[in-house]
Amino acid sequence: MIRFNVFGRFLVGIEWRADAWKTYILGNEGKRRDADFIVPPDVSEEEIGPYLAVLFHESATPERRQVLRLE
Repeated sequence: MIRFNVFGRFLVGIEWRADAWKTYILGNEGKRRDADFIVPPDVSEEEIGPYLAVLFHESATPERRQVLRLE
């Protein structure tokens, strides 16, 4: 699973399943729930971070301006 910190507001997990990206909102306690957004299947793994930045740009602040891929 690929994990992203989206502007310091929430954590997103994304994985490739059955020819589509499956998206989750990740909780601090290790739980996950289905996210209410999609990543189109033609978005490559390298493009997911920039895609999330465009999708959630309204969540950005001057102090929190990045979507960070977590290792």
